[in-house]
Amino acid sequence: MEKEVPNLPVEVISYILHFLSMSDRKEASLVSKAWYTASLDQNLQKNVFYRLQGTYDSLEFVRHLRWRQSLCVALSNLDGSPTSRMVIQNIALHLAPHLKSLLLRDSNITESSFMDLVPSCRSLWGLDISCCNCLFKPGTLMADEESKARTAEALVDLRELNLSNLRYLSDMTFNRLTDCMPKLRKLALAGCPIVFELDPYRGVKTCNSPPTLSLTNILCFMDRQAATLKWLNFSRTSITSEAIQSVVQVPGLQLEGLVLQHCKDLTDDAVCAICSCQPSLTSLDLTGCAELTDKSVLAVANLQFLERLSLGKIRLMTDHGLKNLSSIPTLRALDLSECYQVSGLELVNRLALPYATPTLFSLNFSCCTMVKDSCVFSMGVILCDSLRELDLTSCVYITDFSISIIVNYLTGLTVLRLGWCKEITDRGLLGMSIANDNCQLDEKDKKAQIITESELKISKEKDGATLRSLMCLKELCLTACTKLTDTSITKEIRFQELKTLSLNMVHEITDESVVSIAEHCRSLEGLSLNHCGQLTDQGLIAAANHMKRLTNLEISCCDKITSQALEVLVQECKWLRSLDVSMCGGLTIRDIERLQLAHPRLTSIKAKYLEEQTISSLLE
Repeated sequence: MEKEVPNLPVEVISYILHFLSMSDRKEASLVSKAWYTASLDQNLQKNVFYRLQGTYDSLEFVRHLRWRQSLCVALSNLDGSPTSRMVIQNIALHLAPHLKSLLLRDSNITESSFMDLVPSCRSLWGLDISCCNCLFKPGTLMADEESKARTAEALVDLRELNLSNLRYLSDMTFNRLTDCMPKLRKLALAGCPIVFELDPYRGVKTCNSPPTLSLTNILCFMDRQAATLKWLNFSRTSITSEAIQSVVQVPGLQLEGLVLQHCKDLTDDAVCAICSCQPSLTSLDLTGCAELTDKSVLAVANLQFLERLSLGKIRLMTDHGLKNLSSIPTLRALDLSECYQVSGLELVNRLALPYATPTLFSLNFSCCTMVKDSCVFSMGVILCDSLRELDLTSCVYITDFSISIIVNYLTGLTVLRLGWCKEITDRGLLGMSIANDNCQLDEKDKKAQIITESELKISKEKDGATLRSLMCLKELCLTACTKLTDTSITKEIRFQELKTLSLNMVHEITDESVVSIAEHCRSLEGLSLNHCGQLTDQGLIAAANHMKRLTNLEISCCDKITSQALEVLVQECKWLRSLDVSMCGGLTIRDIERLQLAHPRLTSIKAKYLEEQTISSLLE
């Protein structure tokens, strides 16, 4: 007789679940009641958001969630309707005492509904009310002392507040909110219409204007909260260099994170002031600050605790400015996307100097068209032990030689993006590329070629690594790598841990590739096959049985796909929530309507430019 499997304690099961991804934990929680109970461990629920809508369907789900501790909830489709109010009242009754994070982003929640919910949430650490303009338009939020006192009692431990994209946020409402949050650490004001250049109060410390939000008032708030405030976001505002200097010079302020995306008026002097006044920064985002030059980057190199740095879309930056970044001992993530004058070679080579300690975990060279094989070669040799995420999207001069370097040296990669690298061929993925002494690929293959079985056999006998060497890969993007065919896709895309795969516009692949991917990538959750015109119902139906964890599927412009394949997909892929079938010539609007009625769990269906009905249906 077989021995009975021992019943593990819930604590042991919870410990085991810590090592699994979110999708794996969902599957494991269905094993038994004990495993389900273990999956509800408070430490496992920290970054899990439950998305609820202001509809009757959410009411029963809210009641089921009431036994869970440390909840994070995102509410959408809220308005002043009785249904929305009923949902909010049920959340206030059943979930509010355990809520740790509440997202009301971009909803039409009313002031009365807000006051029904938030004062009941006495354990909140994070509150997101960005884009909730209906809440702030009247200007009467927490106007009476009773409601303000109730809110202050509930939000006494709040750490994170997102007030981004609020057109009607004023000094008055800002003060009412922030007065209730004495322990606030993170504040986001991205996209808010803030008055930076004028002082409407003329030096008076009492700032309580109902129509405007001013820098003067924000500085008064920062003076009060300097001891606790660690992270600020002024992205997409008209903040000036003088204004940001006033912010970073607030007495007692020691920021850890500063986000200034697309602040067009910032200058090099402002960045120098930031680096001088806030040396303890661990995260700095200057994406899209178009006026900055190499001088700013040289100043940033003095931040010795910096871990994450984003310099994307700074068009005036060159390799000269990047040379000193290698001296930052803690740098883990670097974003240089859309910096067209950057080749990356000097930056990477400097990481090999004796004083440098290469610890880069993530490197983004997306749209850096000067990046070539020589940079990837140096990157592979120098960062082989640390690099886990690499984005080379639209690095159009990357060839199969770079692929051979990646698969031989960067074997720990979990994310690899090679979209629009059109020189990549089957030979690169199959490990058949040959490099010359100048670290350049022998460029005899200008077009996609059919590789014979004899060539494959010879390739296998060589020591060269193939794409399958990246055994830790979780995300792979090969969008618009038009020289790839079934030959390499079926042989090399075989990753047990792969979650996301993009093969958009790889026109040569057929049903054979889709079936192979489904069979060998069982953890796949997101699959993009847009503009793959050779795919048919037969391939998708055959693959559907193996893609049990699929949540997002994109097959727009695949004209041979019909409603028959979609019906099988939705039945077999129980977790499928998002589907894009835009411009699929074999589908009609009526097909999509029937699919939505039959499968309401499909919460997002993109079906642009579909015909009302096909000619064949008209003939019938």
